[in-house]
Amino acid sequence: MAVIPRSSYYDKNYKQSAALLRARRPYLVKNSLTGLGLLAFCMGVYTFTIKAVSQDEFEDVKVPEAVQQSPQAGASTRTNGPVVR
Repeated sequence: MAVIPRSSYYDKNYKQSAALLRARRPYLVKNSLTGLGLLAFCMGVYTFTIKAVSQDEFEDVKVPEAVQQSPQAGASTRTNGPVVR
């Protein structure tokens, strides 16, 4: 069985040590601001996309008429398109 190598930054229960917390402290604010900036950008793109798509009325799309069933029950019907099973 493979043994996970232990790092000096984690204790035996894999909790962060004081040294790891000290090493990460200078980057905490910058990383948080970067994460918030990325989140705001993603939410902005998502909101813009949803609003842009919801404005389309799809009036220019032609809707085909419904395929009519043959008068014989259980008989297969043929269409001009490809057969999808």
